[in-house]
Amino acid sequence: MVLSHGGGSGRSTGPVERRTVERVLEPAPDVASRSAGRAFGSERAWTEAGRGGPDVAWGICPGDGGAPYRTAVDARGPAYLCGCSAGESPCGHALGLLVLLSADALAPAEPPPWAARWLADRRGRTVPGDSAGRTAAARRADRRTERVTGGAQELEQRLADLLRGGLAAADRPEHGLWEETAARMVDAQAPGLAHRVRELGSVVASGPGWPVRLLEECALLHLLDSAWLGLDRLPGPLAATVRTRVGLTATSGGQAVRDRWTVLARYDTPDGRIVTRRIWLHGAESGRTALLLSYGAPGRALTLDLPVGTVIDAEVTPYPGGGGLRAELGARFGEPVAATAPPPGGTTADAVAAYGHALRDDPWLDSWPVTLRDVIPAPSGDGWQLVGAADGSALPVAPTALSRPGLWKLVALSGGSPLTVFGECGHLGFDPLAAWRPGAGGAGAAVALA
Repeated sequence: MVLSHGGGSGRSTGPVERRTVERVLEPAPDVASRSAGRAFGSERAWTEAGRGGPDVAWGICPGDGGAPYRTAVDARGPAYLCGCSAGESPCGHALGLLVLLSADALAPAEPPPWAARWLADRRGRTVPGDSAGRTAAARRADRRTERVTGGAQELEQRLADLLRGGLAAADRPEHGLWEETAARMVDAQAPGLAHRVRELGSVVASGPGWPVRLLEECALLHLLDSAWLGLDRLPGPLAATVRTRVGLTATSGGQAVRDRWTVLARYDTPDGRIVTRRIWLHGAESGRTALLLSYGAPGRALTLDLPVGTVIDAEVTPYPGGGGLRAELGARFGEPVAATAPPPGGTTADAVAAYGHALRDDPWLDSWPVTLRDVIPAPSGDGWQLVGAADGSALPVAPTALSRPGLWKLVALSGGSPLTVFGECGHLGFDPLAAWRPGAGGAGAAVALA
C-alpha cells in the first residue's frame, strides 16, 4: 500500500475526519482492530510520535500493563511493528498511526533508534533466506482474499435479489440496500466494491431515466464480481486491473522510467471528507502518459504541487493494471522549466479509438487521457463540441465540464481558431483539462481549464 498524503506542518488535536479514517482502516483484519484504530487515531494517544516522509511513522502508546508499546508503520510494504500482543496484523496501534499519517498530523522527525533499526532491517527484507516475513505476508494476503471472495459472493446474491424484485423498489425512500451492502463490502475488505455500491445509490437520485443507468451500473458491478471469482482464469494484466478495481492496494513495482515529463493537468476532487489530487504527465521521449495521485484533508496543502505547463526531469514508476496509467513520482533531477510545446495529439476519431482500445483492458474505465490537435470549440444544441479543423469530425464536451468556468476560458482562448486540447475522453464525451494556442514560437503556454 502506498499512501501519498497532504503536506504541510499543520497538526491535529483530535480524531481525524471519519471519511479519512474509513479509507485508512480498510486493511484492518477485523472489526475490533478497526475500532481500536479509530481510538488510536489521535495525537493524544501517543508520545514521541513522528514521521519520516509520507509513508513512515512511529510512536509510543501506553500499554495496558504499564509497559509502553513501541509502534512503527511503513505504508510502502505495508509493514508494521508493535509491542502489543494482538494476534492479527495490522493491530489497532499500527492502524492509529496510519490514520495520523494519512491526515499529515505528525511532524517530520528523525526516527528514534528502535524505529531506525526496524526501518534499516526493512530495507534488507528482500535478501534470500528471510522467509518468515514473506510467509506471514502471504498468510495475511490469503486471509484477505478469502474475505473479498466471500463479499463478492454475497454481493452477487444481493444483485440477483434486486433484479428479481424489480428496480422500482430501489427508488423507495426506505430502501436501505446501498449503505447496508456497502458496509458489508467494507467488512469484507473490498473497498472498491463498497465504492461502486454507494455509486448505485447516487444513480437512483440522478433524475429521469435512472432505471436504465442503474441497470448498466449493476451489470458492470456483476462483471467485476464475476471477474474476481474467476480471477485465476484471467490474463495477468486484466487480473491486476480487477484486483485494483476490487480495492486491493498495489505497490508500484514496474521499471522506473526517467524522462522529461510535461505537467499537462492538475485538479482536485472531493471524495467525502478527503480531497484527491490528480496530476497528468506526458513523457517527451517515452511517449507515456502517467497519472499521479495524492490524498489529503480539505483545506490542507497536498504534497504533489506541480504547476501545469512545466517540465520536470524525473523518474516515474508505474503501478500494475489500469492500463499502466497510475504511477509514483520518484527522484527528480534539476529544477522544473517551462514547457515549450504541447504533447503530440490526434483527431477526435483517434481519441474515441484510444478509449475503446483501453476498455478492452479495463471494462470499468470511465475515461482515457488524450490530446486533440487543431480542434475548435463550437456550440451544439444545449451543449458544446470540439470540431476538427481539418476533417470536421466532432466530439461532444462531457456534461460535467459544461458548468465549469474552464469551458468559457477554452472558448475565449480559441476565438474561433484551432487549439491543442488535453483532456479525458469517455462514454459521456470529452472533458477538457488544458489547452495550447499556436503562437509565434509554435505554441503558446499551457492554459489550465480545471
